[in-house]
Amino acid sequence: MRKLVFVLLSVCALSTQAQQMSWNQQYQQYINFYKDIAIQQMRSWKIPASIILAQGIKCHGWTGRTIYKDDDLRNECFRAYASAYDSYEDHSRFLASGQRYRSLFKLKTTDYKGWARGLKAAGYATSPQYAQRLIDIIQLYKLYEYDRAKSYDKYLANHAKHNSGYGVLLHDIKMYNKNYYVIARPGDTFRTIAEELDMSYRKLAKYNERDKQDALEEGEIIWLKKKQKYAPKSEKGRLHYVKAGESMYTIAQKYGMRLKYLYKVNHLSPDYRIRVGDALKLR
Repeated sequence: MRKLVFVLLSVCALSTQAQQMSWNQQYQQYINFYKDIAIQQMRSWKIPASIILAQGIKCHGWTGRTIYKDDDLRNECFRAYASAYDSYEDHSRFLASGQRYRSLFKLKTTDYKGWARGLKAAGYATSPQYAQRLIDIIQLYKLYEYDRAKSYDKYLANHAKHNSGYGVLLHDIKMYNKNYYVIARPGDTFRTIAEELDMSYRKLAKYNERDKQDALEEGEIIWLKKKQKYAPKSEKGRLHYVKAGESMYTIAQKYGMRLKYLYKVNHLSPDYRIRVGDALKLR
């Protein structure tokens, strides 16, 4: 997906007549990628995450980059941003500044219908159908579920934030077994990785069942949260056949499971020395 799609999601969605709305995979991918930033914004600004995800901002004196798109009228001016994070931050500041939308902040963040109708009443858009269109898009993609979120996943939020143009991450954050991980690069330490991801290097080492001063080798898997007890359910019934150079630890790391449970599920004692060709259960 291009950054332009991120900027125009709500514009395109709300320009469609409510009765013509249908689920769109590209919009869903956008939502999946940016939902944690929206939740982060909601918790900071008290604006429903559903509203943040579903709206765009017209120019209103904006002096930055612009995009023109048919909406209530033909060829209307909308604000454009280098990243979705920047657009969310500006959207929050726009609503929170001045008196026009102040009454909306008395509503609960779970009251997306009240917010939608309040935005229309306050003059956010000129279309008589604006509030209902906003409600329809929120319901179609079930964005209201994010309004009930008590927390957001900071790793996913940071990943989306950096990869949308806001700063640079040296490591690509990947997902597996309900967790996140990075691949160690030359010269990496627990401290350098932790500093990049704004987390404790002591906790990072603990999540990986290592000492915080341990040296890291290029290509190692480094988990960013506490590992699961077992491999994913998709590995149920499968066996891992030990290859040359592998250890119980590297196998546990590969599948994102805690070392002691790899021993436990295979009924092995911690002093057992695995051999090439051994068949290990993962769940």
